[in-house]
Amino acid sequence: MTAIISGDQLRTLHLGTVVSKAYTPLVVETKTLFNVTGGKVLITSITGEVTTAITVANTVKLQANPTTGTTKDLVAATDIGTTDTPAGNLLSFQGLTGDSILTGPGAVPNIKQPITVSIGTIEQVTATGADGGITWTITYVPLDNGAAVTAA
Repeated sequence: MTAIISGDQLRTLHLGTVVSKAYTPLVVETKTLFNVTGGKVLITSITGEVTTAITVANTVKLQANPTTGTTKDLVAATDIGTTDTPAGNLLSFQGLTGDSILTGPGAVPNIKQPITVSIGTIEQVTATGADGGITWTITYVPLDNGAAVTAA
């Protein structure tokens, strides 16, 4: 049977455009993962895949840092290393204020409601302990004409 719409086209119709950023090795810092330009975007999913095992106690969070306005946590700082997080595990959160990062060996829930982000950056803050690596993937829909997200 011939497919009329391919998998990537279905993903784009359902979740929007996909952008990925590899961050390895993790270090104690605030790291810009994505740049938001041209206007507001609606983030429809955020998923991390651990590419190198995370094995030390740490605190990690994601935040939106707008060009104008106040930085906003997208997820609460969460320790993802005291209990080792092996390569291949997935990371995500449900998108509600105060949620922690969830980790799973092959499956995690994703955001329950899309998140609007204005022009600026999306950052990972690693405040304590750092090892391992994560590739973050987001999907988004532009809310303003000309808005886009790119890997930093």
